[in-house]
Amino acid sequence: MSAMHPAGRYMATTEWRRRLVFWGGAVATGAVAVLFALGSEAAMSVFRRACGSWHWWPLVATPAGLALCVWITQRWFPGSEGSGIPQTIAALGLATETERDRVLGLRIAFGKILVTLAALASGASIGREGPSVQVGASIMHSLRRFARFPAVDVDRGLILAGGAAGVAAAFNTPLAGVVFAIEELSRSFEERTSGVILMAVILAGATAIALVGDYTYFGSTSTSPTGVATLAAAALCGVCGGLLGGAFSRAMLSARMRLPAPLRRLSSTRPVLFAATCGVLLAAIGFLSDGTTFGTGYVEARGILQEGAYPAPAFALLKALATIVSYLTGIPGGIFAPSLAVGAGIGGELHAWFPIAPAGSVVVLSMAAYFAGVVQAPLTALVIVLEMTNDRALMLPLMAAVLVGRAASAVVCREPLYRSLAQRFLPGDRGQSARDD
Repeated sequence: MSAMHPAGRYMATTEWRRRLVFWGGAVATGAVAVLFALGSEAAMSVFRRACGSWHWWPLVATPAGLALCVWITQRWFPGSEGSGIPQTIAALGLATETERDRVLGLRIAFGKILVTLAALASGASIGREGPSVQVGASIMHSLRRFARFPAVDVDRGLILAGGAAGVAAAFNTPLAGVVFAIEELSRSFEERTSGVILMAVILAGATAIALVGDYTYFGSTSTSPTGVATLAAAALCGVCGGLLGGAFSRAMLSARMRLPAPLRRLSSTRPVLFAATCGVLLAAIGFLSDGTTFGTGYVEARGILQEGAYPAPAFALLKALATIVSYLTGIPGGIFAPSLAVGAGIGGELHAWFPIAPAGSVVVLSMAAYFAGVVQAPLTALVIVLEMTNDRALMLPLMAAVLVGRAASAVVCREPLYRSLAQRFLPGDRGQSARDD
């Protein structure tokens, strides 16, 4: 047998180096997502313990903490503002590495994690799942420095795979990571069939399971659909959740422009002081909700779903308002978890008014419908809620709820939230501050 030609050996070595670097990045994404989740729980625990010891703590910690977060973000980590999903979507459309480096990179990923944790420790109503997308995309995007990846891998494959891996590891929902990459991050046929994305999701998910075990995000549910009644509930939840989700998206897109003129000037000229002002409002909302609007909303959503314990009067409305106020500050932080909490709250209210199906069914259907209404990505909403609740019995009603929710949302808000925000990071829109996102 003849020896391999030197050029062939070089190509084989280069290919294996690419694979090892890529696999290492996927594993790193999974590990970082797990550490991010643990850090988020610790940050919220610190805030809750402080509130338990000093009832007035949010009046001090929330304004001061959010002001500090904005100052740190603008001083050291520009590009890490907001959810992180718009930046990831925008990066797929940017033409040069220099442009992509403005929204993706290890420095941005570090700042995203650091400031998100600080904001959670200050009582902000944000999630860490959206930021995990930008963190994962940043890790994978940065790998181009360690191996000679073809341009197509740098421009698309690595970023898509990193974003998908971030979702998969953050929620422990591997299938949702793939669907999210297809439906939200990219819409071309080539990426839909890319094994690169699937391999990243598998490695990130396996790493997360190895570190924290196999679990469902909201625990297992058993809702036992009741035929026509459950389908009627799916229609009701779809319409209500979709309309409210669309209203939330529209409010997010226009919130800054609808502020009174003095507040708009304050947000532009003195953003740190504006963040402190928003912190005072967040503290007031927190007091009205008995403290249930602080943080991600995970505990409250799980309580509604598992125990039927509604957190506070008007929880869904107050949680949505707290999330919009947190977004206005310009701090890093996502809306995935808060939106699921709002959806759970809507479900609790709907069941109280229309007990046509089991409470658990109505809550799950409302979570999916509201989430589909917010992000206008029904497949992602369907798969995420299914994997988070481990309730396959509701498959058909959930399909109906997310489709109705998506249609109802479009009546209120025509433009998908993340794609609208992503436009502000593309050439021609950079005159607008990234803080708006």
